[in-house]
This record gives sequence, C-alpha cells and structure tokens, in this order.
Amino acid sequence: MRIRMIGTGVMGRGIAQWAATAGHSVELSDARPESVGEAVEFIRSMLDRAVGKGRTSAEDAAAIANRLVPLASPGEPGDDVDLVIEAVREDLGTKAELFAELERVLPASAVFATNTSSLPITQIAATLKDPSRLVGLHFFNPAPLMKIVEVIPGTFTRPEIVRQVSEFVRASGHEAVVVSDTPGFLINHAGRGLVTEALALLEEQVAEPAVIDRIARDVLGLKMGPFELMDLTGLDVTSVVIESIWEGFRFADRLRASYLTPNRVAAGLHGRKTGRGWYDYQGENPAEGTISGDATRPVWSPDASVREALAAAGATVSEGGIVLVPTWGTTVASAIAGQGLPKDRSFGVDPLSLATDRRVLAVTPASDVVAARDAAAVLSLGGNKVSVVRDTAGGVAQRLVASIVGVAAAIAEHGIASPGDIDLGVTRGLGYPVGPLAWGDRIGAERVLALQSALHETLGDPRYRPTRWVTERAQLGLPLTAAGVSPTDV
Repeated sequence: MRIRMIGTGVMGRGIAQWAATAGHSVELSDARPESVGEAVEFIRSMLDRAVGKGRTSAEDAAAIANRLVPLASPGEPGDDVDLVIEAVREDLGTKAELFAELERVLPASAVFATNTSSLPITQIAATLKDPSRLVGLHFFNPAPLMKIVEVIPGTFTRPEIVRQVSEFVRASGHEAVVVSDTPGFLINHAGRGLVTEALALLEEQVAEPAVIDRIARDVLGLKMGPFELMDLTGLDVTSVVIESIWEGFRFADRLRASYLTPNRVAAGLHGRKTGRGWYDYQGENPAEGTISGDATRPVWSPDASVREALAAAGATVSEGGIVLVPTWGTTVASAIAGQGLPKDRSFGVDPLSLATDRRVLAVTPASDVVAARDAAAVLSLGGNKVSVVRDTAGGVAQRLVASIVGVAAAIAEHGIASPGDIDLGVTRGLGYPVGPLAWGDRIGAERVLALQSALHETLGDPRYRPTRWVTERAQLGLPLTAAGVSPTDV
C-alpha cells in the first residue's frame, strides 16, 4: 500500500515509522518543508537505536528507511496513493482546507483518514465533496509502541472503508477497534471513569492523592494511580478532555468534571512537565506513614471471611475487641448504627483489599485514635501495607472500580463500541490489567449491580445510577461482556 502521511510532528512521524516498518511505502509531507527532513532523520535515528538494541537488523532498518518518500508539499499529485493519513493541527478549518486540496489532486479511490482526537469525524467529512471517503484513524503516542488504533466512521463513511482500514491496521501489527463518532471516541471516554471518580474522592477529602494512588495500584492492580496518570499526561490536557467529554455528552452525571482542576491548571500545576502537579517533582514527596499501634490487641468482625483472614495473619480474634466491618457500597457509620456496634472502636475494611498485600482501613468521625492505630497495626500483620481513609460509601477501591465499570457499561449500552472492542481498547490504550467489562464479570454482574445500587442510594448522586446494561445482565444471569440479542438480530 502507498500511504501519504501529512503532518510530520511527533504523531505523524510515529505513524510513518509504524507504517514503513509494516512494509508500506510512506510519503511524508508537511506545510513546513523542513519538518519532513527532520522527521526522516528522526525515524532513521529510531531505526539505528533498534539495530543497536538487537531489535532489528541493519538490512531491515535500511529497507524501512528506503520506504520513506519525502514530498515537497502535501498537495502533490499522486495517482498511486491508496490512503492519506492526516495528523495536522486540531482545527476544523485547517483540516477542511487540506482535504479540499487533496480531493483536487488525488484519485477518488484514495481513502482519507484523520488522526483527530477531539473533532467529530462527521463535521470534517461534511466539508468534502465526497464525505463517504473519510474515516477517523486515531493513533496514540508513541504510535509505534501503542498497539491500538480507533477506527471511527462518520455518518456517511462507506462500510467497506471501515473494513479496509481495520484490516490494514491489524495487518500492520496494531489492534483496531471500531468506535462511533462520539465525544472522546472510546479510550479517552472510558478513561474518565477512573479520573473523575478519583477527583470526586479528593473533593470529599476521603484520602490524599498519594493514598488513592497506592490503593489504585496495590488493590486494583493498575500500573499507575489516577493522580500519577494526570501528572504524566499533564493536568492542562486532562482537564480539557474531562470538560469536553462531559459537555459533549450534555453534562452527563456519570462523566461530571471536578471543580478542583481549573485553579490548578491556572496555577501551572500541570504535572511532570512543569515540575509540580499533584506531586512535587522538584522536591521530596511525603513518604508513606509508619504504623505505631499495638498489633496484639484483640479484633473481631461480624464477617466470617474477615475473621479467617485476620487469624491467618496472626491476629488475636476475639469478641469484645476492635471491630472490623467489611462494607459493600455502604458506610461504616451505617453499619455501626444498624448493628449496634461500638462507635469508637469499629472501623471499615475494604473486602477487595483482603486479597492483596495492602489493607484499607476506614475511620469515622467517632473513631478513637488509639484504637484506629491499633487496628492499622493488626491489619499490617503478615507484612501487609495499610492505607487509612475517611469513611465513605464503598471506600476508595470500590468507588473507582464501580465508576470504571459504569462508564464502560454506558459506552456499551449506547452502542459506541462493542463489548469486545471496549475491553480491548482499554487494556491496550490505558494499560488496565483487565478490560472494564471483564473486570465487572470477575466481580460478578449481580455484585456489581448491588455495589452501584448501594452507592446510588447511600450517596444520592445520579453518577452512580446503575446502567440498563448492568441491571439487565444481572437479572438475566448474563456476563457484562455479552452483547446479547438486539432488535436488529431479529
């Protein structure tokens, strides 16, 4: 295939390297001609590095470089061009002007693809004489390493083009997921579940960013916590994405933006690139606190599985001691009131954390400080780490996973992507240990429904309202990953 790559900045040169490595001839062009030469040199340096690390041979690197064809301008005639991939400035007018020129000089058989991350594909296509030839191909940076591409048809995109470009992506070494032309497409949309819920937890002073991040990593198995991720991406970028997707879905409660971000963006607390964000990259961040309580103090739990876990770790399990209450979508305070538990020495323990080496302890305003320290010490037996959080419905890990699954279920419910593509896109694009719908299936659809229903009832916030997708599958005994039967099937 002969591909014309227009725009040779960071993203464009990455896509060009990926396509040339897959065996395609790649024309490189840019409105700034010198950028083309810079891109070719950059790709050559990447290939030389790969040779030095033994990832490719010198002969293969030379062959890849020879498939790069510099052009003097994006609008050169090209009767043999099969596919155009555009990665220019995120501006509708700029893209419209470019595609209008390409329509004049390239054959009608050439497929046009835009790498936009924020502009609606249909709006770009509407500026063309033939809007059916344009499709979205959303790559992620760095394009050669992020092995996932969103294929986004516009309203008029021909179905055969969607199939062709999907096959092209897969044959070239990346996975392709087909996504409806909606705000944030799939991966950026799905990623709001983690980040917006983390910000909501911070708004409520449930825990500090470092504590939430530790729970996200150690209990949920994420590679990075949500605040670490925002600092890496840049809060200025993340804030725009959060606001645009929330606004694009007409201020849906499930995607609600936080009031915490605008002032931090204005103050320049963008993350790693500015030296300070949620963390200080120029100084030292506070280390995790030490546990100073009495680990020999007797503990008890109304839940047999918690008692077994405590005993296995070497705790003294006896009635009349500290009470550790597992909650699922509810609060420790409600358990104290409902079960008549001693308010000064009753604490919450997240059942999700019991299967990990980090225990999560929840305290209430009525907690005795000495008893809380002793509870933390008991939970640390066996070499476990302990995070202490403020009592809230479900706790940190449950609320994060409920939001992750809830946003993904809403994406499936609205037909934005298939269940399989949702899980594939999230695992490849966001690095989650498992896709959000498969994650829900590990917990169980009925248990997810119970969690979300309890959060909705306890917190009174519509952001936790269970989706029809989760509710129906729990009622029918179907997995969350099942597409199920639709009217069109009948």
